[in-house]
Amino acid sequence: MMRWRLKVNFLILLLCLTGIDSARAADAQDEWRRLVEAAKKEGKVVVGGPPTAVLRRQFKETFESRFGIELELLSAPGPQNANRAISEFKAGVKFFDVLHGGSGTLQPLKNDNMLVPFMDQIVLPEVKDPKQWWGGHMWEDNLKTNRFIYSFSADFTVPPFYNTDLVKPNEITSYEDLLQPKWKGKIGMFEPRVASAGQGLWGYLMRAKGKEFLQKLADQQLYIHRDGQQIAVALARGNIAIALAVAQRFMEPYLKNGLPIKLLLNLKEGLNGSNGFGTVGMMANSPHPNAAKVYLNWLLSKEGQELYGRALTQGSRRFDVDTKWLARHNTPAAKDITTPEEFEKRRFYGEDVIQNWREPAGEFARKILK
Repeated sequence: MMRWRLKVNFLILLLCLTGIDSARAADAQDEWRRLVEAAKKEGKVVVGGPPTAVLRRQFKETFESRFGIELELLSAPGPQNANRAISEFKAGVKFFDVLHGGSGTLQPLKNDNMLVPFMDQIVLPEVKDPKQWWGGHMWEDNLKTNRFIYSFSADFTVPPFYNTDLVKPNEITSYEDLLQPKWKGKIGMFEPRVASAGQGLWGYLMRAKGKEFLQKLADQQLYIHRDGQQIAVALARGNIAIALAVAQRFMEPYLKNGLPIKLLLNLKEGLNGSNGFGTVGMMANSPHPNAAKVYLNWLLSKEGQELYGRALTQGSRRFDVDTKWLARHNTPAAKDITTPEEFEKRRFYGEDVIQNWREPAGEFARKILK
């Protein structure tokens, strides 16, 4: 009799929980429909996004056909969009709704209260549920209890590229080898004086090797540019022999066309954990707040993450987004090769890293690079 009663009570509890879950799902669907209708009345969302025409075209076409809301995506380096947003915010101009960036890009906006708490904008259960994400929810602002900058990618920094006509196999096995006289004037690097992949590598090398090494590297007459495309062109033409901190997407056209470019793999210093161009935040004075929420929820959905990851060659943390294809580019997603705990040991992004290493490294770069 007791066992029978326990079974009955269990079934009653299960039915109650199922009913609660169904009610919550229905409420979420109703909230989402209301949000989309409100967003359609606003008619538009303005997003500062990464500098890639592929993403701009695919995102615009897919988002607009899906929701009937215009998407204005301004493709530019993260610091460029961020600096514009800061200037306009201080002048009382409402233009940007959402900003994308890499590590450190959105931190100044968060520090000046220009962003809204992120999870307050999330409606879709598939996005809100931390179990959908490798490592749960991760943040760029990881020193604070209120979170404003979401980090949806987790992979590793792209190794340096080299021109095979100028560099012999196994000629460079460490960053120390870049200090050889023969490479003077032959090293390109993404700009380390601003928040960027270049500053990330600069900070990583400062932590690993110290300022003396960076001074010697600077003495190599680096070819520094804020446009990865320009560095890629210089490498393809043989004007430089090595390219540091340049994203895969800039090199991809030359790799596909068989030009003499390869990755410098197996450097003894290893690769640090990165979130690529995979952070996002919403402006506090958003002119289209409902459309901005729709965009954020869609961005972090399966469809949005698949499009974003393939356009930028970086790994989404969503479990249901395929990232195995990144292995053929030698830029695997963290979720495919390691655990969140091991990745944390190699992480070189986030508010703590920015304060302790990336910003000091950027300040040092501004001091010694002319």
